[in-house]
Amino acid sequence: MNHCVLEVEVVEAPTLRYTQDNQTPIAEMTVRFDGLRAEDPPGELKVVGWGNLAQDLQNRVQVGQRLVVEGRLRMNTVPRQDGMKEKRAEFTLSRLHPVGAAASPSAPAAQPPAGKTTAAKPAAPVKAEPEPASWNSAPLVPDTDEIPF
Repeated sequence: MNHCVLEVEVVEAPTLRYTQDNQTPIAEMTVRFDGLRAEDPPGELKVVGWGNLAQDLQNRVQVGQRLVVEGRLRMNTVPRQDGMKEKRAEFTLSRLHPVGAAASPSAPAAQPPAGKTTAAKPAAPVKAEPEPASWNSAPLVPDTDEIPF
């Protein structure tokens, strides 16, 4: 099974195009994600969305926005100018989740109907930032020689 979940930052705005045969929308964008360790350089990846997801990418995603993307990862072989072939990763999007306070820049702010006023509500208490998740780096399979079958 091939299912990936990445937290990314949009580096290049989505571009929308359509297939020739049935005019299915396809959007492509470039994203950046952090390396596993602090000294690792960030990685870049092309993300492709099809159909309604393509239109959502075009309408709602902006450069600099942080997202959690879910989908499939695959390798494409592309020719280089020097005649050699190069493998590049491509991420086919299945779900998209905005991250942070600017999660939905296109959502309008809630406003009272024209001509009506509302009483100011007391501010809700500010919640503390949740503790970052800690990763268990222990191997999934115990380090024993016994085979259960």
